[in-house]
Amino acid sequence: MKRSKTPAPRRPGRPEALQTQSLQTLGMGALLIAATLFAYLPALRGALLWDDNMHVTRPELQSLHGLWRIWFDVTATQQYYPLLHSAFWMEHRLWGDAVLGYHLTNVLLHAASACLVVAIVRRLGLPGGWLAGFVFALHPVCVEAVAWVSEQKSTLSGVFYLASALTYLNFDRTRRRSLYFLALGLFTLGLMSKTVTATLPAALLVVFWFQRGRLEWKRDVLPLVPWVVIGASAGLFTAWVESAPQLIGAQGPKYALTFAQRLLLAGRVPWFYAGKVLLPVDLMFIYPHWKVDPADVTQWLFPVSLVALAAGLVWLARPGEKTKRGPLAAFLFFLGTLFPALGFLNVFPFRYSYVADHFQYLATLGIIVPAAVGLTLLAARYVPNRAAALALSGVLVATLGFAASRQSENYRDYETLFRATVARNPGSPFLHSNLGVILMNAGNEAEAATQFEEAVRLTPDEPEYRVNLGLALAQLPGRLADAVHEYQTALRLDPHSPSAHLNLGLAYTSMPGHLQDAIGEYRKALAENRASGKGEPGLWQAHFNLGLAYAQLPGRDADALAEYRMALDLKPDSALAHFQLGNGYHKLGRLADAIAEYQASIGIEPDVPEVHYELAYALAQIPGRVPEAIAECRKMLALKPGDGPGQQLMASLMAFQNGPGAAGSGR
Repeated sequence: MKRSKTPAPRRPGRPEALQTQSLQTLGMGALLIAATLFAYLPALRGALLWDDNMHVTRPELQSLHGLWRIWFDVTATQQYYPLLHSAFWMEHRLWGDAVLGYHLTNVLLHAASACLVVAIVRRLGLPGGWLAGFVFALHPVCVEAVAWVSEQKSTLSGVFYLASALTYLNFDRTRRRSLYFLALGLFTLGLMSKTVTATLPAALLVVFWFQRGRLEWKRDVLPLVPWVVIGASAGLFTAWVESAPQLIGAQGPKYALTFAQRLLLAGRVPWFYAGKVLLPVDLMFIYPHWKVDPADVTQWLFPVSLVALAAGLVWLARPGEKTKRGPLAAFLFFLGTLFPALGFLNVFPFRYSYVADHFQYLATLGIIVPAAVGLTLLAARYVPNRAAALALSGVLVATLGFAASRQSENYRDYETLFRATVARNPGSPFLHSNLGVILMNAGNEAEAATQFEEAVRLTPDEPEYRVNLGLALAQLPGRLADAVHEYQTALRLDPHSPSAHLNLGLAYTSMPGHLQDAIGEYRKALAENRASGKGEPGLWQAHFNLGLAYAQLPGRDADALAEYRMALDLKPDSALAHFQLGNGYHKLGRLADAIAEYQASIGIEPDVPEVHYELAYALAQIPGRVPEAIAECRKMLALKPGDGPGQQLMASLMAFQNGPGAAGSGR
């Protein structure tokens, strides 16, 4: 008689349950990515902004040799983050100048970081992982880091930072050496994207203390010693790059803070950032530049209250329950991750603001994760209905997503961003001046002048703002004398300003009887530019304009040619300089040289009809080259139909080709 087989009992982790859980995780991850993409739709349609053109791979770095320079030439890129710029290099290979690709990469990197946040929270055994991930993905304070292409340094380093943290947490559980070295490799890649990653070892120690209530030298501290050494080295190198005058140059009067001022900053900055995370209103691209005054007793309330908060959290975290260590752990993570931006180290943006949203991209997790954990625990206790708890979470996430979407609309284009920022920070002369530059480039000189006037009103002793105002006024009818006054005022404030001398020379060139004055100003611009060591763009422009001035004086043709050649030595891609050099050669009868310069100009800018005309005229004077002259004349008339001199030259050329006659009478 056969015995019936009893089915084996199924374990709780049976395949069906695991499969269901995996599908749920995949579904939530897909929802998180979709929500992030939806919130950032306005940014995906955005253009390049501010210094994006310095981060997106420049033409001279787009070759394989350019990639070599990215890694081995510290001066090749704006900041020495070789992995970041290698990523930009690869992206340029994939989609060239299409800005959508760069924005999409940023958003997907941010969504990947949010998914890693979920994995880390769950790995730590804490509730609220998905809520933390969604809040981080959709929090509007992260918009600057995600919608601004230059800040791919934040999103890329964020992925490596969080992936390294998750891998190290798995190493801490298993002690597998392969996981240790994988985590170390990810950490190093993060450092090569942005050195804020250097704070990760300290963050891991905070996490281990939070979990276990103490730190063991052999288990917790010793494995991270190499990380600290590598991170500190990278941080010191970045600090040198930031301050080196031949690189970023974050030094000088605008960075000359006393130790007391730096203490005041270190006490105020965390409160500012925490406030923006907890109440994300009035977010802006550039915040007001605080006046840090140690003599103002009220400003010391910030560091004193910060120390008091730290003392209270230390008292709360006395040996006891793990939950009581949580607030201090969150505080230490938040403050430690912010350390590079607290004011002890000079960074370039300090010249116009001591705070920026992207500085706290990773530090926000010190508030977001504990808040998500706390809200989840409160919901479990006071909202037993799971559907109601999910609905409340959905309202929070949707509100943040809507705010992030609205904020990302500001990053549609340069002008939109700065108009929005000026509206929220109207007391910044820097913003008014930059908006004026944007409007000038768009051909709106009248409104640009208004913005420059406001910058001058706010800071009347800044020569740069005076020069900018002069540039705008010089383009307006009847305002040339006012422009000269602004340039002269700038020179009274700073007699060594090359740009003020250069633009005063330009103004004099447009004023009858002032050509010698213009030449004098161009020479001063050249002398000051050489003394300052700044070659581009002022030096080449001064040489070029000096050449134009010499060309108007009898007997100075050789001097004009010399100035054009010096301009081209500094800026060989100047089509205008090649054209004027060609005109100078043409005037002296050096036709072969003139033709070569015209052709060089056309090779850089092929759609300038005047260059084709002069090339046609020069070719017509050389026997046997009339057909080439006719071809150039046709190109000129295609670009400028109905041009009288062009039509007359074409008629002369055709008459010469078809029978006896003289070409060239139409010049």
